[in-house]
Amino acid sequence: DCFLITVTLRWQLITNMSRPQDEMAEEGEEVFRNLTEVKKSQIVMPCHANHRQELSVGQLLKWMDSTACLSAERHAGCPCVTASVDDIHFEHTIGVGQVVNIKAKVNRAFNTSMEVGIVVNCEDLFSDSHWRVCQAFATFVTQRTTGGKLRPLVPRTQEEQVEHSLAAERRRMRLVHADIMKDLLTNRAFQQVEVQEAEKAVPAERTQVESVELVLPPHANHQVNTFGGQIMAWMENVATIAASRLCNAHPTLRSIDMFHFRGPSQVGDRLVLKAIVNNAFKNSMEVGVCAEAYQGEEPLRHINSAFMIFEVCDRDGKPCTLPKIQPEPLEGRRRYQEAIARKKIRLDRKYIISCKQTEVPLSVPWDLSNQVYLSYNNVSALKMLAARNNWVLNSEKNKVSLYTLEQKQVLSFKIEFEADVPAERAFMVLSDLSKRVEWDPNYEWVSWVSVCTDTGPSLMRWMVQDFILLASRRPPCDSGDPYVIALRSVTLPTHPPTEGYNRGEVLCAGFSIMEVSNTISYFNQASPEVLPYISTDIAGLSSSFYGTFCTCSTFLQDNRDNPTPKDQPPSSTLNSTLL
Repeated sequence: DCFLITVTLRWQLITNMSRPQDEMAEEGEEVFRNLTEVKKSQIVMPCHANHRQELSVGQLLKWMDSTACLSAERHAGCPCVTASVDDIHFEHTIGVGQVVNIKAKVNRAFNTSMEVGIVVNCEDLFSDSHWRVCQAFATFVTQRTTGGKLRPLVPRTQEEQVEHSLAAERRRMRLVHADIMKDLLTNRAFQQVEVQEAEKAVPAERTQVESVELVLPPHANHQVNTFGGQIMAWMENVATIAASRLCNAHPTLRSIDMFHFRGPSQVGDRLVLKAIVNNAFKNSMEVGVCAEAYQGEEPLRHINSAFMIFEVCDRDGKPCTLPKIQPEPLEGRRRYQEAIARKKIRLDRKYIISCKQTEVPLSVPWDLSNQVYLSYNNVSALKMLAARNNWVLNSEKNKVSLYTLEQKQVLSFKIEFEADVPAERAFMVLSDLSKRVEWDPNYEWVSWVSVCTDTGPSLMRWMVQDFILLASRRPPCDSGDPYVIALRSVTLPTHPPTEGYNRGEVLCAGFSIMEVSNTISYFNQASPEVLPYISTDIAGLSSSFYGTFCTCSTFLQDNRDNPTPKDQPPSSTLNSTLL
């Protein structure tokens, strides 16, 4: 669940700090080799390259898929096939003579599927320089004949614990990806999009490409199923031809949207590959590709569809302006509109999910189309903060502990206590943030955004602050996972900063509730607006945190058996409610 709230707090402004940053690199961590880790190093030969003497993306996809498949099979102990691959953004190209280093390892195993993380780096042997090319997350499913669930993967290092936790969040996004697209296309704004007429627009039918490939044994794995990477390589080939026909130049593939394999292909299949430019934007174009298979006289089977983004760069590497596209009637116009919707989703996913925490704007505008990605970013940031292993105990009083973490001039704090309340009940009670004023003296009121009125005391010795927060709730994915309530700032056009208030911002905060130990931890990455709340406690000048969270524990006890408020969203649904 995720919902938006507006919060007013009364804090005394004491000091200022630089904006928090979120880096996961930890010094002194013991090196541990994941048993599922598989590495592949390959020098790029001319036979792997395109006309620019750069590694073909299709060849790279084949290497990535085979490496990830070996990692998945190492954990599963049986044959595996590619089910889906998340968005891939290619940051750099790779030239002939350079070395491609690919590392793949299983992040998390579910019942019959597992997520494999793939990292691709490039190495120049002459300058001894290294750089990141891309990162991907692929889902593999087992092909066991005996059935049964996969054995769980036990994370050992801090990095593995973070990826293990975030894998569940990424899985949630994959499951709702189609619904996000469907909801966006039903938006009236997208339904009213009109094709922009241009004098020199290129007819879309001119960019159509169709090609047939015969699946031979070298294209398949030991189970005679066609490698997913091989299919993607063929799809990239026809997509490149389609893109070239629009711009009459050699395009560069920049990204591939999330795609799912809808069915298997085997040796002996004829693979029919079709591509067409769906839409051309100012500096980029989207090419839709479809792969279908058949044998003999049987009907075509849909294997995969993908959407690839191309650019054309000049000699200085800057994107060139592309000609307009004139879509075909009916189906062409539908693809034209869907390409605009996918561009919106693509930007949300790239700048909210794929970037590092420090590269994401602190208060991202919230709307229905990006709520899932903002919620992912919200929960993942809190899980990454909680996973850090160098928290320092600052003070403790009657089993209420205050921890701090200083890293790169960023101060984070954690308050940990126990409550004799079932974890699920504590999760539901603490999720109702409208009740926080009953145990946290720093909160003046919490209101539904849809009905709130921004009023409050005047600015005197104390500085009154209001916040617009996205609150995301996550029950455990399986045993051992915590209940999570994550908070972060967002912006709403309907709620600009109010006169008489200082609009505060929260980067990362929330609760983590462990079911086994009944331990409740509150985390906060202190922004300048948040620091006054805790600075006197960290300095040892007071212990107000003790009183606040003792009151919280009492509040949980008092509400242990009370029914869940009717206006609170149930934890079993994924929705956005404006508070």
